[in-house]
Amino acid sequence: MNTVLNGYIKLFSSILLLLILRLETVGQTQSEPNLGRMDLRMLTQYKQVTDSLQKQFERKQLAFPPKAIYLRSFKLDKQLEIWVQTDSAKTFKHFKTYKVCMQSGSTGPKRMEGDYQVPEGFYHINDFNPNSSFHLSLGVNYPNESDKRLSDSLRPGNGIYIHGNCVSTGCIAIGDQQMEEVYVLATLARSQNQDFIPIHIFPVRYSVKTSMEYLNNAMRDDVELQRFNKNIRMGYDYFEAKKTLPIIAVNGKGEYLFY
Repeated sequence: MNTVLNGYIKLFSSILLLLILRLETVGQTQSEPNLGRMDLRMLTQYKQVTDSLQKQFERKQLAFPPKAIYLRSFKLDKQLEIWVQTDSAKTFKHFKTYKVCMQSGSTGPKRMEGDYQVPEGFYHINDFNPNSSFHLSLGVNYPNESDKRLSDSLRPGNGIYIHGNCVSTGCIAIGDQQMEEVYVLATLARSQNQDFIPIHIFPVRYSVKTSMEYLNNAMRDDVELQRFNKNIRMGYDYFEAKKTLPIIAVNGKGEYLFY
């Protein structure tokens, strides 16, 4: 009996070792996106979230998985949008809007370390962290080229993420279940060869009257903030009109240029 039991134990240990090795290399094919080092619980959860997303895409008559995604956030309105490309067309279609449950700071861009500001401007995802202390997280490439010119040259700050856990000191925090969907969508898009996943962050949703009233009041005596907001709104207006993303550059003054 002990011999049989020991045999089962050895077999189970071998299977467990193979699973661990498999987890470390997951993501080598298009059907298995690279999720980094995950435990078995997270891998199971990934499949559940993927199945749920596929059903949501089907209800919206969107092809799954998306070929590309675009994230757009509005600070005052506390919203994070997901837009997707699902075919050969370059236009994006709206998939879902998530509620931002916690964020710090106020209207205006991030300009130095420790100001607790959520950045404003045009960024992209530069880090995937499946083992984040905040459930899951996606890194935002702050400071970008504009920030490097306009922010504190020695202490501009860093470590800006979209994450779960509803806690924020300059990050965009959403609920854990919502973050699982965002993370999986980003992972799927990356598996479709989207190396550059844009995230655009605006102070308000410009189409909402009360939000615009708040913004105009906040900018009333701040010429620099007025100039900055006029600049970034050009990127917002471009996407609203065309549902495609502009090519964005930065000039020597730190201003965004759109093509």
